[in-house]
Amino acid sequence: MELRHLRYFVAVGEEQHYGRAAERLRVAQPALSRQIQDLEDEIGFKLFDRLPRGVKISAAGKLFLEDTRRILQQVHEAMMRAERVACGQSGTLRVGFVESISWHGVVPESFRQFRQRQPDAELQLHPLRSLEQVEAIRTGRLDAGFVFSMAKIDRQLAQLQVASHNLVLAAPKGHPLTKVRILRLRDLRDAAFVWFPRWAHPVYYDRLMHECFRGGLKTPHIIQEAVDHSTMLSLVSCRLGVAFVSEAARWQCPRGVVLLPVMDLDLPLPFALVWRKDNVSTLLAKFVADVRVPGVEAFAKR
Repeated sequence: MELRHLRYFVAVGEEQHYGRAAERLRVAQPALSRQIQDLEDEIGFKLFDRLPRGVKISAAGKLFLEDTRRILQQVHEAMMRAERVACGQSGTLRVGFVESISWHGVVPESFRQFRQRQPDAELQLHPLRSLEQVEAIRTGRLDAGFVFSMAKIDRQLAQLQVASHNLVLAAPKGHPLTKVRILRLRDLRDAAFVWFPRWAHPVYYDRLMHECFRGGLKTPHIIQEAVDHSTMLSLVSCRLGVAFVSEAARWQCPRGVVLLPVMDLDLPLPFALVWRKDNVSTLLAKFVADVRVPGVEAFAKR
């Protein structure tokens, strides 16, 4: 049984006449008659009672007609849904992001544009650390992610740099360091630090330690570790210590915390959108195109 058998049956059942049904379907009447006969042979019972002029649908045929209409409607709807997915008009896109640098700028703007331009698509958002995102993208649990991109990425991944953030020092209001006119790394030798554990971002950790050593802060006095910016800022606001954070922290900075530039701290944090090169999702392609930054071109690590 094929879909055309069902379409032909519905036409004959609604017209109660082979000639009119053939005209409606734009097929030859003998061919239509053979298709209905084949359908009846396959299902094992008569759908129509033949009359001198036309046909009359049988009791079994009436019930079969109701179900056939519903089946054809479901098939049509399934085709429309699949077409919308193929065209990138619907479906699901799973995107990760680093929460601490997603309060303002390209990340929330890309989400807003996606929802505006693809209203029938589902956007699943997952706040995760950079390493967790990369692993999820690699294994297919995420389609893309906004991550710190200091480390080399796999050859199977592509990335688009969307921003670069400088590091600043978060300190409690009234802290002695807030009174230093030009703050340098060597001025922080006696400061108590809230730091992040090395396992959370090994490359970033090592480069920051190298920068501190180069600037005269050879052994930062770390009294507390925290894995994310929000926790670090909260601990700073509690006057537990000071912390290096992204300048993007100004969008979530507590009232009791000030952000201070450190003159000789030169460690920009590149921020990128990462995805698998072999991901053929139309939604992903549209999402990547919408977050392109003027003057910055996508590039793939090879």
